[in-house]
Amino acid sequence: MSKAAELANLIGNINAGGGGANKNVIINGNMSCSQRGTTSTGLGANATSYNTVDRFQFTTSGTDGRFTMTQDSSAPSGFANSLKLDCTTADTSIAAGEIFLLSTLLEGQDVQRFAKGTSDAKPFALSFYVKGNASATYVAELYDNDNNRQVSKTFNVTTDWTRVELSMGADTTGAFDDDNAVSLTFQIWLHGGSTFTGGTLNTTWGSVTQANRAAGISSFFDSTDRTFFITGVQLEVGQNPTEFEHEPFERTLEKCLRYYEIIKPLGISNGVFGFGGYYSSSLVFLDLVYKQKRSTSPAFEQTTITNGYLIETNSASDYWNSFTGMLRQTDTRSQIYTQSDVGGTAGMAGVCWTNSTNTFLAVEDEL
Repeated sequence: MSKAAELANLIGNINAGGGGANKNVIINGNMSCSQRGTTSTGLGANATSYNTVDRFQFTTSGTDGRFTMTQDSSAPSGFANSLKLDCTTADTSIAAGEIFLLSTLLEGQDVQRFAKGTSDAKPFALSFYVKGNASATYVAELYDNDNNRQVSKTFNVTTDWTRVELSMGADTTGAFDDDNAVSLTFQIWLHGGSTFTGGTLNTTWGSVTQANRAAGISSFFDSTDRTFFITGVQLEVGQNPTEFEHEPFERTLEKCLRYYEIIKPLGISNGVFGFGGYYSSSLVFLDLVYKQKRSTSPAFEQTTITNGYLIETNSASDYWNSFTGMLRQTDTRSQIYTQSDVGGTAGMAGVCWTNSTNTFLAVEDEL
């Protein structure tokens, strides 16, 4: 894009209410943060799941196709990472209800800038970089979870990195709720049956007609040679997309921690992860303080390892295999506890450790 064109886009976006810092509502659009690891294999069996790259989930239903998801080092100029999907099991017999989506979900309070559902509604400008092993056509969709409305646009993939720029328009119907629940979903349709592809693509905002959501797409599962790479995802206010907004990794990680936070990673033994105490001789509590605010009911993830956890007091060490549960939750802290395999003195406090490289603790609060 020429400098004159960039300037024209910027002026147009400012007039539309966009531009400036923090213009991108997508979190981790450059695929730099990958707390869950860099590779997940054997994915695709009727699931909705977050794997590898933070804030991007996949959804599959009905398909026999399987794939690997990777945080990859292949990326266009100016980027260090991409999200890679690699088909490992093909599905060339597509039933009507099959789907494969790559999505990221946005809170209502984070998309109020679009003034959707008002006479002052602002346009959505969407952009991202893609490539694959061969040419393909997929669909990018914005879905309004609050009002069951959507808009879709096709885009092409080639063997070279290409920046896709899509003007998704404004919508004066259906306001986003101003809260911390999911209001807007950006998703890529990579595979779909006739239930979702049998109509005419809905390229302007409107009520959902399932057959019009993904008409015209290729199938990612057509061959085990198929790959798909994406990075530089940006959604902003404006008539036209502007240059990707880079930010320090620490800021991206801070945003991701609101939805997923590792308390104790794999690969570290004898790692201190908090302070706890005996409520009774057979009940140990541990206080968890979050790095970022979250909802009051996050899920707790852990591994169960024989004698994988311990509390060390000034008189003894006590071991257990897993935590029993979580309680007394707020948006900044909670308590986890164990009622099995422990025996100590009520009121005694100590340091909580892990006793194995295979122990893992995290809190998950994805939308």
